[in-house]
Amino acid sequence: MKAVILQPMYLPWMGYFDLIDKSDIFVFFDDVQFRSRSWQQRNKIKIPQGWIWLTVPISRASGSRIKINEMKIDNSSNWKKKHIESIRYNYGKAPFFQEYMDFLGEIYSQDWEYLGDLNIALVKGITAILRLETKFIRSSGLGVEGVKTDHLINISKKVGADEYISGPAAKDYIEVDKFRKAGIKLYWHEFHHPSYPQLYEDFMPYMSVIDLLFNTGVDAINYIREGGEKSLFLDEGTK
Repeated sequence: MKAVILQPMYLPWMGYFDLIDKSDIFVFFDDVQFRSRSWQQRNKIKIPQGWIWLTVPISRASGSRIKINEMKIDNSSNWKKKHIESIRYNYGKAPFFQEYMDFLGEIYSQDWEYLGDLNIALVKGITAILRLETKFIRSSGLGVEGVKTDHLINISKKVGADEYISGPAAKDYIEVDKFRKAGIKLYWHEFHHPSYPQLYEDFMPYMSVIDLLFNTGVDAINYIREGGEKSLFLDEGTK
């Protein structure tokens, strides 16, 4: 059983959904420290001049070492209206805009107190749109402790996974030998970003997945799977 353990991100890119597609269990890693100005609170959309950030404002009163699931949104400004207007202005002429704007409008019409709840609702909704199937779990509900590699292994054991898929950035801290000793196979995920039809001249990769949806519609999953076709590599140390 393959597990992915990943922080809940705001309107994440297409590679995030390839990981969902490849997982039997997807754990939202929401009880680790929040990182300001990260993918946890913002993402990119394409505009005629290039790209811009869509950023969810956060409450500074929460402190500097707060966990993702505890981070509150700063709703003192009408950020949801701003995001909707930016999306509508820049994607209103995309071929599949109407098919998916209702979903986003419904999400933004709700009152969100916590960033993690918003991100998870968006990810789950887009997963359903893409017709992907996995089991979603929040790490904050598992009661599992540990640091770095030990934390990942303890979560994997808790959910009954014997295979773990990690992004390449984690190579800086993951201790492969611990996975081998735990009897868990470790796979590295290296997504090969495909190009797809986009608005506004030259193709620009690493946009939010909504860029893919608005431009390609039901073919979005085919582009995700194209990029993920040869994306998993078993770590030799855990064979």
